Amino acid sequence: MLLIDAANVVGSRPDGWWRDRAGAARSFVDRVRAAADADRISGPVVVVLEGAARAGVEAGLSGDLTVLHAGGSGDDLLLAVAADATAPVTLVSADRALGRQARALGAEVVGPGWLLGRLDG
Repeated sequence: MLLIDAANVVGSRPDGWWRDRAGAARSFVDRVRAAADADRISGPVVVVLEGAARAGVEAGLSGDLTVLHAGGSGDDLLLAVAADATAPVTLVSADRALGRQARALGAEVVGPGWLLGRLDG
């Protein structure tokens, strides 16, 4: 499972995303979906959205892509998903504390650049 900390990945590029968090989330999820459809990333893929970004994309499953809305902390939801996973998890995030906690649960952790390279490919 590819588990994506969307706030962390979107926030890694200073492209004005903060002016329209919902639009940035929608664009990001569209790029993730396109990369999955083109086999640049493999599923299942779970994208966690929090805060204002949740307004950009409905929660739910579409093919191999699941969008989850965090009601509180996105990190808490990411860790819960990792803990409940029945398959190996690769977490995409540059958050060091989150990464340490995810590794303790057995997840592999990669940075935003790893994913962005595949999305832009």
